[in-house]
Amino acid sequence: MLLPIPIVCFAAALLADVGYADTALIPWLDFSNWLILAGLLAGAAAAILLLIDFVRSRRVRGSARARAHLLFFYAALLVELFNMFVHDRDGWTAVVPTGFTLSVIGLVLALIAGWLSRPKLVESTP
Repeated sequence: MLLPIPIVCFAAALLADVGYADTALIPWLDFSNWLILAGLLAGAAAAILLLIDFVRSRRVRGSARARAHLLFFYAALLVELFNMFVHDRDGWTAVVPTGFTLSVIGLVLALIAGWLSRPKLVESTP
């Protein structure tokens, strides 16, 4: 249930990056930093719980979908951690183009992980 929090934070950080690229106002850069940090903190909690679930459940471990979910989510956190270091620089180069690109990549990876985490629907014919 924690997975939506980092996804929303990373999406909002991308919007803040767009705001900074459009206006060059420093508060947008600060908002982006805070949102990435919040997403990383919530994502770390989700990653720990995800790993516990993965290790404890044989059914989850055996699922290719669960392994892909784990891989994409951890990759998103790694990209966003690197993104945090890039965003910590001062000024324009903190966002354009590297920070913006990393925000897009991290968000896409997190969205894929979120899509993979949804329960499979069983279709039944009446």
